[in-house]
Amino acid sequence: MAWKTLDDMDLRGKRVLTRVDINVPVRDGKVTDATRIERIAATVQDILDRGGKPVLLAHFGRPKGERRDDMSLQPLIPTLERVLGARVVFAADCVGAGAQAVVDNLADGEVALLENTRFHPGEEKNDDALATEMAKLGDVYCNDAFSAAHRAHASTEALARKLPACAGRLMQAELQALDSALGNPERLVLAVVGGAKVSTKLDLLSNLVEKVDILVIGGGMANTFLAAQGIDVGKSLAEHDMAQTAREIAEKAAARGCELLLPRDVVVAREFKEGAESACVPVEKCPADAMILDAGPDSVAHVKGAIERAKTLIWNGPLGAFEIPPFDAATNAAAAYAAERSAEGKLVSVAGGGDTVSALNKAGAADDFSYVSTAGGAFLEWMEGKTLPGVAALDQG
Repeated sequence: MAWKTLDDMDLRGKRVLTRVDINVPVRDGKVTDATRIERIAATVQDILDRGGKPVLLAHFGRPKGERRDDMSLQPLIPTLERVLGARVVFAADCVGAGAQAVVDNLADGEVALLENTRFHPGEEKNDDALATEMAKLGDVYCNDAFSAAHRAHASTEALARKLPACAGRLMQAELQALDSALGNPERLVLAVVGGAKVSTKLDLLSNLVEKVDILVIGGGMANTFLAAQGIDVGKSLAEHDMAQTAREIAEKAAARGCELLLPRDVVVAREFKEGAESACVPVEKCPADAMILDAGPDSVAHVKGAIERAKTLIWNGPLGAFEIPPFDAATNAAAAYAAERSAEGKLVSVAGGGDTVSALNKAGAADDFSYVSTAGGAFLEWMEGKTLPGVAALDQG
Protein backbone atom coordinates (compact mmCIF):
# COMPACT_ATOMS: atom_id res chain seq x y z
CA MET A 1 0.00 0.00 0.00
CA ALA A 2 1.48 3.32 -1.09
CA TRP A 3 -0.28 5.56 1.42
CA LYS A 4 1.35 6.57 4.68
CA THR A 5 -0.03 6.24 8.19
CA LEU A 6 0.53 8.24 11.37
CA ASP A 7 3.49 5.93 12.08
CA ASP A 8 5.33 7.47 9.12
CA MET A 9 4.92 11.08 10.26
CA ASP A 10 6.87 13.29 12.67
CA LEU A 11 4.10 15.04 14.61
CA ARG A 12 5.94 16.69 17.50
CA GLY A 13 4.96 20.33 17.63
CA LYS A 14 3.06 19.99 14.35
CA ARG A 15 -0.46 21.20 13.60
CA VAL A 16 -2.25 18.14 12.21
CA LEU A 17 -5.23 18.97 10.00
CA THR A 18 -7.37 15.91 10.60
CA ARG A 19 -10.37 15.25 8.34
CA VAL A 20 -12.95 13.28 10.34
CA ASP A 21 -16.53 12.13 9.87
CA ILE A 22 -18.54 13.25 12.88
CA ASN A 23 -21.79 13.68 10.97
CA VAL A 24 -23.74 12.27 13.92
CA PRO A 25 -27.47 12.42 14.67
CA VAL A 26 -28.46 15.37 16.88
CA ARG A 27 -31.82 16.01 18.53
CA ASP A 28 -32.67 19.11 20.56
CA GLY A 29 -29.03 20.16 20.42
CA LYS A 30 -27.70 16.87 21.81
CA VAL A 31 -25.89 13.97 20.14
CA THR A 32 -28.09 10.85 20.16
CA ASP A 33 -25.52 8.39 18.77
CA ALA A 34 -21.80 9.05 19.35
CA THR A 35 -20.48 6.05 17.39
CA ARG A 36 -18.72 8.11 14.73
CA ILE A 37 -17.14 10.34 17.35
CA GLU A 38 -15.95 7.30 19.30
CA ARG A 39 -14.34 5.92 16.16
CA ILE A 40 -12.03 8.94 15.72
CA ALA A 41 -10.75 8.81 19.31
CA ALA A 42 -7.78 6.54 18.52
CA THR A 43 -6.48 8.92 15.87
CA VAL A 44 -6.88 12.06 17.97
CA GLN A 45 -5.27 10.40 20.99
CA ASP A 46 -2.36 9.16 18.88
CA ILE A 47 -1.71 12.67 17.56
CA LEU A 48 -1.78 14.07 21.10
CA ASP A 49 0.50 11.31 22.39
CA ARG A 50 3.04 12.11 19.67
CA GLY A 51 3.11 15.78 20.60
CA GLY A 52 0.92 16.96 17.74
CA LYS A 53 -1.96 19.42 17.80
CA PRO A 54 -5.14 17.92 16.28
CA VAL A 55 -7.16 20.38 14.19
CA LEU A 56 -10.41 18.73 13.19
CA LEU A 57 -12.04 19.37 9.81
CA ALA A 58 -15.52 17.95 9.28
CA HIS A 59 -18.80 18.40 7.45
CA PHE A 60 -22.27 18.23 8.95
CA GLY A 61 -25.47 17.77 7.00
CA ARG A 62 -26.05 19.33 3.59
CA PRO A 63 -25.92 23.13 3.96
CA LYS A 64 -25.11 23.49 0.23
CA GLY A 65 -22.52 26.19 0.67
CA GLU A 66 -24.54 28.35 3.05
CA ARG A 67 -23.92 29.09 6.73
CA ARG A 68 -26.76 27.51 8.73
CA ASP A 69 -26.97 27.59 12.52
CA ASP A 70 -28.79 24.24 12.58
CA MET A 71 -25.80 22.61 10.87
CA SER A 72 -23.05 24.04 13.04
CA LEU A 73 -20.56 21.64 14.61
CA GLN A 74 -20.55 23.60 17.89
CA PRO A 75 -23.23 21.43 19.63
CA LEU A 76 -20.92 18.42 19.26
CA ILE A 77 -18.30 19.88 21.59
CA PRO A 78 -19.60 18.35 24.90
CA THR A 79 -19.68 14.87 23.35
CA LEU A 80 -16.28 15.35 21.71
CA GLU A 81 -14.75 16.44 25.04
CA ARG A 82 -16.29 13.48 26.85
CA VAL A 83 -15.13 10.93 24.28
CA LEU A 84 -11.69 12.44 23.60
CA GLY A 85 -10.95 13.35 27.21
CA ALA A 86 -9.55 16.68 26.07
CA ARG A 87 -10.60 20.33 25.89
CA VAL A 88 -12.03 21.19 22.47
CA VAL A 89 -11.63 24.78 21.24
CA PHE A 90 -14.08 25.87 18.55
CA ALA A 91 -13.42 28.12 15.55
CA ALA A 92 -16.44 29.67 13.84
CA ASP A 93 -14.94 29.03 10.38
CA CYS A 94 -12.62 26.48 8.82
CA VAL A 95 -10.42 29.15 7.19
CA GLY A 96 -9.43 32.74 7.86
CA ALA A 97 -8.09 34.83 10.73
CA GLY A 98 -10.46 33.47 13.38
CA ALA A 99 -9.53 29.87 12.65
CA GLN A 100 -5.84 30.84 12.48
CA ALA A 101 -6.04 32.44 15.95
CA VAL A 102 -7.66 29.33 17.46
CA VAL A 103 -5.00 27.05 15.96
CA ASP A 104 -2.10 29.36 16.90
CA ASN A 105 -3.25 29.57 20.53
CA LEU A 106 -3.96 25.86 20.94
CA ALA A 107 -2.29 24.54 24.09
CA ASP A 108 -0.67 21.12 24.38
CA GLY A 109 -3.31 18.47 24.95
CA GLU A 110 -6.11 20.56 23.42
CA VAL A 111 -8.05 19.85 20.23
CA ALA A 112 -9.30 22.44 17.74
CA LEU A 113 -12.65 21.97 16.00
CA LEU A 114 -13.16 24.05 12.87
CA GLU A 115 -16.66 24.90 11.66
CA ASN A 116 -18.53 22.88 9.00
CA THR A 117 -16.45 22.73 5.81
CA ARG A 118 -19.63 22.63 3.72
CA PHE A 119 -20.54 26.17 4.74
CA HIS A 120 -18.19 27.05 1.86
CA PRO A 121 -19.43 26.40 -1.72
CA GLY A 122 -15.87 25.49 -2.69
CA GLU A 123 -15.83 22.41 -0.41
CA GLU A 124 -18.01 20.21 -2.59
CA LYS A 125 -16.48 21.73 -5.75
CA ASN A 126 -13.01 20.58 -4.62
CA ASP A 127 -11.90 24.21 -4.92
CA ASP A 128 -8.13 24.59 -4.94
CA ALA A 129 -8.20 28.08 -3.45
CA LEU A 130 -10.26 26.89 -0.47
CA ALA A 131 -7.87 23.99 0.08
CA THR A 132 -4.93 26.42 -0.01
CA GLU A 133 -6.55 28.48 2.76
CA MET A 134 -7.18 25.34 4.81
CA ALA A 135 -3.57 24.24 4.34
CA LYS A 136 -2.35 27.44 6.03
CA LEU A 137 -3.76 26.06 9.30
CA GLY A 138 -1.67 22.88 9.36
CA ASP A 139 1.74 21.29 8.89
CA VAL A 140 0.49 17.71 8.27
CA TYR A 141 -2.74 16.40 6.75
CA CYS A 142 -4.38 13.28 8.19
CA ASN A 143 -7.51 11.79 6.59
CA ASP A 144 -9.51 9.67 9.01
CA ALA A 145 -12.81 9.92 7.11
CA PHE A 146 -12.98 6.88 4.83
CA SER A 147 -16.75 7.36 4.68
CA ALA A 148 -16.17 10.64 2.79
CA ALA A 149 -13.28 9.34 0.68
CA HIS A 150 -15.46 8.64 -2.37
CA ARG A 151 -16.08 12.39 -2.68
CA ALA A 152 -13.50 14.65 -4.33
CA HIS A 153 -13.99 17.60 -1.98
CA ALA A 154 -11.56 20.33 -0.96
CA SER A 155 -11.02 18.85 2.52
CA THR A 156 -10.65 15.25 1.29
CA GLU A 157 -8.81 15.53 -2.04
CA ALA A 158 -7.27 18.91 -2.87
CA LEU A 159 -6.00 19.51 0.67
CA ALA A 160 -4.23 16.14 0.77
CA ARG A 161 -2.01 17.30 -2.10
CA LYS A 162 -0.88 20.47 -0.31
CA LEU A 163 0.65 18.99 2.85
CA PRO A 164 2.51 15.82 3.86
CA ALA A 165 -0.44 13.42 4.01
CA CYS A 166 -1.32 10.21 5.82
CA ALA A 167 -4.23 8.00 6.83
CA GLY A 168 -5.61 8.13 10.36
CA ARG A 169 -6.18 5.00 12.42
CA LEU A 170 -9.80 4.52 11.33
CA MET A 171 -8.94 5.06 7.66
CA GLN A 172 -5.97 2.71 8.05
CA ALA A 173 -8.12 -0.03 9.61
CA GLU A 174 -10.73 0.34 6.88
CA LEU A 175 -8.21 0.14 4.04
CA GLN A 176 -6.42 -2.83 5.60
CA ALA A 177 -9.72 -4.65 6.09
CA LEU A 178 -10.78 -4.04 2.51
CA ASP A 179 -7.38 -5.08 1.20
CA SER A 180 -7.63 -8.33 3.17
CA ALA A 181 -11.07 -8.93 1.64
CA LEU A 182 -10.45 -8.11 -2.02
CA GLY A 183 -6.91 -6.87 -2.55
CA ASN A 184 -4.89 -9.80 -1.24
CA PRO A 185 -7.37 -12.23 0.34
CA GLU A 186 -6.91 -15.72 1.66
CA ARG A 187 -9.00 -18.10 -0.46
CA LEU A 188 -11.67 -19.31 -0.80
CA VAL A 189 -13.34 -15.90 -0.99
CA LEU A 190 -17.11 -15.77 -0.44
CA ALA A 191 -19.34 -12.75 -1.02
CA VAL A 192 -22.87 -12.49 0.34
CA VAL A 193 -24.83 -9.78 -1.48
CA GLY A 194 -28.44 -9.02 -0.62
CA GLY A 195 -30.84 -6.16 -0.95
CA ALA A 196 -33.84 -5.15 -2.95
CA LYS A 197 -32.64 -4.33 -6.45
CA VAL A 198 -30.10 -5.72 -8.89
CA SER A 199 -30.11 -2.37 -10.71
CA THR A 200 -28.45 -0.62 -7.74
CA LYS A 201 -25.67 -3.19 -7.45
CA LEU A 202 -24.71 -3.94 -11.07
CA ASP A 203 -21.16 -2.58 -10.69
CA LEU A 204 -20.73 -4.44 -7.42
CA LEU A 205 -21.88 -7.79 -8.82
CA SER A 206 -19.85 -7.39 -12.02
CA ASN A 207 -16.68 -6.70 -10.01
CA LEU A 208 -17.26 -9.44 -7.43
CA VAL A 209 -17.77 -12.27 -9.95
CA GLU A 210 -14.24 -11.56 -11.15
CA LYS A 211 -12.74 -11.46 -7.65
CA VAL A 212 -14.52 -14.06 -5.51
CA ASP A 213 -14.89 -17.84 -5.61
CA ILE A 214 -18.49 -18.07 -4.35
CA LEU A 215 -21.24 -15.45 -4.66
CA VAL A 216 -24.42 -15.77 -2.61
CA ILE A 217 -27.30 -13.60 -3.79
CA GLY A 218 -30.21 -12.94 -1.43
CA GLY A 219 -33.11 -10.61 -0.80
CA GLY A 220 -35.19 -9.13 -3.58
CA MET A 221 -32.17 -9.40 -5.87
CA ALA A 222 -32.39 -13.17 -5.69
CA ASN A 223 -36.00 -13.01 -6.94
CA THR A 224 -34.81 -11.22 -10.06
CA PHE A 225 -32.21 -13.93 -10.71
CA LEU A 226 -34.80 -16.67 -10.12
CA ALA A 227 -37.28 -14.99 -12.46
CA ALA A 228 -34.53 -14.72 -15.08
CA GLN A 229 -34.25 -18.53 -14.92
CA GLY A 230 -37.95 -18.83 -15.73
CA ILE A 231 -39.09 -19.45 -12.15
CA ASP A 232 -42.45 -17.91 -11.23
CA VAL A 233 -41.87 -15.68 -8.20
CA GLY A 234 -45.52 -14.67 -7.79
CA LYS A 235 -46.01 -11.19 -6.38
CA SER A 236 -42.46 -10.98 -5.06
CA LEU A 237 -40.34 -7.87 -5.41
CA ALA A 238 -38.41 -8.50 -8.62
CA GLU A 239 -37.01 -6.43 -11.50
CA HIS A 240 -38.31 -8.39 -14.46
CA ASP A 241 -36.79 -5.87 -16.86
CA MET A 242 -33.35 -6.84 -15.48
CA ALA A 243 -33.72 -10.51 -16.46
CA GLN A 244 -31.21 -10.33 -19.30
CA THR A 245 -28.71 -8.51 -17.08
CA ALA A 246 -29.12 -11.17 -14.39
CA ARG A 247 -28.48 -13.90 -16.97
CA GLU A 248 -25.36 -12.09 -18.18
CA ILE A 249 -24.00 -11.85 -14.63
CA ALA A 250 -24.68 -15.57 -14.12
CA GLU A 251 -22.90 -16.38 -17.40
CA LYS A 252 -19.95 -14.19 -16.43
CA ALA A 253 -19.73 -15.94 -13.07
CA ALA A 254 -19.73 -19.36 -14.77
CA ALA A 255 -17.02 -18.27 -17.21
CA ARG A 256 -14.85 -16.97 -14.35
CA GLY A 257 -15.32 -20.09 -12.24
CA CYS A 258 -17.34 -18.20 -9.62
CA GLU A 259 -19.96 -20.41 -7.97
CA LEU A 260 -23.32 -18.62 -7.85
CA LEU A 261 -25.64 -19.59 -4.97
CA LEU A 262 -29.34 -18.70 -5.20
CA PRO A 263 -32.12 -19.77 -2.82
CA ARG A 264 -33.29 -23.37 -3.10
CA ASP A 265 -36.28 -22.94 -0.84
CA VAL A 266 -38.06 -19.77 0.20
CA VAL A 267 -40.36 -18.40 2.88
CA VAL A 268 -43.52 -16.97 1.32
CA ALA A 269 -46.44 -14.93 2.64
CA ARG A 270 -49.41 -13.10 1.21
CA GLU A 271 -48.82 -9.97 3.25
CA PHE A 272 -45.74 -8.23 4.53
CA LYS A 273 -46.28 -7.66 8.23
CA GLU A 274 -44.98 -8.99 11.53
CA GLY A 275 -46.41 -12.39 12.36
CA ALA A 276 -47.97 -12.83 8.92
CA GLU A 277 -48.92 -16.40 8.08
CA SER A 278 -46.03 -17.86 6.11
CA ALA A 279 -44.86 -21.13 4.60
CA CYS A 280 -41.60 -22.59 3.35
CA VAL A 281 -41.69 -23.97 -0.19
CA PRO A 282 -39.18 -24.97 -2.91
CA VAL A 283 -38.35 -22.02 -5.17
CA GLU A 284 -40.35 -23.59 -8.00
CA LYS A 285 -43.51 -23.69 -5.85
CA CYS A 286 -44.06 -20.03 -4.98
CA PRO A 287 -47.86 -19.45 -5.11
CA ALA A 288 -48.96 -16.94 -7.72
CA ASP A 289 -50.60 -14.74 -5.07
CA ALA A 290 -47.69 -14.82 -2.57
CA MET A 291 -44.38 -12.98 -2.02
CA ILE A 292 -40.95 -14.43 -1.36
CA LEU A 293 -39.75 -12.68 1.81
CA ASP A 294 -36.84 -14.83 3.03
CA ALA A 295 -34.62 -17.77 2.17
CA GLY A 296 -35.60 -21.14 3.63
CA PRO A 297 -33.65 -23.54 5.88
CA ASP A 298 -32.24 -25.59 2.97
CA SER A 299 -30.88 -22.38 1.43
CA VAL A 300 -29.40 -21.35 4.78
CA ALA A 301 -27.70 -24.73 5.08
CA HIS A 302 -26.04 -24.20 1.70
CA VAL A 303 -24.92 -20.70 2.68
CA LYS A 304 -23.48 -22.08 5.92
CA GLY A 305 -21.66 -24.73 3.90
CA ALA A 306 -20.12 -21.99 1.76
CA ILE A 307 -19.12 -20.04 4.88
CA GLU A 308 -17.48 -23.18 6.28
CA ARG A 309 -15.40 -23.61 3.11
CA ALA A 310 -14.40 -19.94 2.91
CA LYS A 311 -11.37 -18.26 4.43
CA THR A 312 -12.54 -14.74 3.55
CA LEU A 313 -16.08 -13.34 3.60
CA ILE A 314 -17.44 -10.07 2.21
CA TRP A 315 -21.00 -9.32 3.34
CA ASN A 316 -23.26 -6.64 1.89
CA GLY A 317 -27.01 -6.70 2.47
CA PRO A 318 -29.56 -9.04 4.10
CA LEU A 319 -30.84 -12.38 2.77
CA GLY A 320 -34.48 -11.48 3.37
CA ALA A 321 -36.84 -8.84 4.72
CA PHE A 322 -34.86 -8.81 7.97
CA GLU A 323 -36.72 -5.88 9.53
CA ILE A 324 -39.80 -7.99 10.30
CA PRO A 325 -39.92 -11.43 11.98
CA PRO A 326 -40.12 -14.19 10.89
CA PHE A 327 -38.46 -12.99 7.68
CA ASP A 328 -35.17 -12.31 9.46
CA ALA A 329 -34.41 -15.98 10.08
CA ALA A 330 -32.06 -16.60 7.15
CA THR A 331 -30.04 -13.43 7.72
CA ASN A 332 -29.78 -14.10 11.46
CA ALA A 333 -28.72 -17.74 11.06
CA ALA A 334 -26.12 -17.13 8.34
CA ALA A 335 -24.70 -14.05 10.08
CA ALA A 336 -24.46 -15.88 13.41
CA TYR A 337 -22.53 -18.71 11.76
CA ALA A 338 -20.15 -16.28 10.03
CA ALA A 339 -19.60 -14.54 13.37
CA GLU A 340 -18.89 -17.87 15.05
CA ARG A 341 -16.30 -18.85 12.41
CA SER A 342 -14.72 -15.40 12.69
CA ALA A 343 -14.51 -15.59 16.49
CA GLU A 344 -12.78 -18.96 16.15
CA GLY A 345 -10.17 -17.39 13.86
CA LYS A 346 -11.25 -19.52 10.89
CA LEU A 347 -12.66 -16.69 8.79
CA VAL A 348 -11.78 -13.10 7.93
CA SER A 349 -15.15 -11.36 7.63
CA VAL A 350 -15.64 -7.82 6.33
CA ALA A 351 -19.10 -6.28 6.11
CA GLY A 352 -20.63 -2.94 5.25
CA GLY A 353 -22.93 -0.82 3.13
CA GLY A 354 -26.65 -0.12 3.19
CA ASP A 355 -28.71 -2.12 5.67
CA THR A 356 -25.83 -4.44 6.45
CA VAL A 357 -24.81 -2.92 9.78
CA SER A 358 -28.42 -2.87 11.01
CA ALA A 359 -28.95 -6.47 9.92
CA LEU A 360 -25.78 -7.72 11.63
CA ASN A 361 -26.56 -5.79 14.81
CA LYS A 362 -30.07 -7.23 14.85
CA ALA A 363 -28.61 -10.71 14.42
CA GLY A 364 -26.19 -10.08 17.32
CA ALA A 365 -23.31 -10.90 14.96
CA ALA A 366 -21.58 -7.57 14.31
CA ASP A 367 -19.16 -7.68 17.26
CA ASP A 368 -17.58 -10.95 16.11
CA PHE A 369 -17.09 -9.98 12.45
CA SER A 370 -13.48 -9.10 11.70
CA TYR A 371 -14.46 -5.65 10.48
CA VAL A 372 -17.78 -3.88 10.05
CA SER A 373 -17.63 -0.71 7.98
CA THR A 374 -20.07 2.12 8.61
CA ALA A 375 -18.83 3.95 5.52
CA GLY A 376 -21.81 3.20 3.30
CA GLY A 377 -21.20 4.62 -0.18
CA ALA A 378 -17.41 4.60 0.09
CA PHE A 379 -17.44 0.92 1.11
CA LEU A 380 -19.62 0.02 -1.88
CA GLU A 381 -17.57 2.02 -4.36
CA TRP A 382 -14.39 0.30 -3.15
CA MET A 383 -16.11 -3.07 -3.54
CA GLU A 384 -17.16 -2.04 -7.04
CA GLY A 385 -13.49 -1.61 -7.92
CA LYS A 386 -13.69 2.19 -8.22
CA THR A 387 -10.91 4.60 -7.30
CA LEU A 388 -11.77 6.70 -4.24
CA PRO A 389 -10.43 10.26 -4.64
CA GLY A 390 -9.76 10.71 -0.93
CA VAL A 391 -7.65 7.54 -0.84
CA ALA A 392 -5.88 8.17 -4.15
CA ALA A 393 -4.84 11.65 -2.92
CA LEU A 394 -2.91 10.03 -0.03
CA ASP A 395 -0.72 8.17 -2.55
CA GLN A 396 2.00 10.70 -3.09
CA GLY A 397 4.75 8.22 -3.80
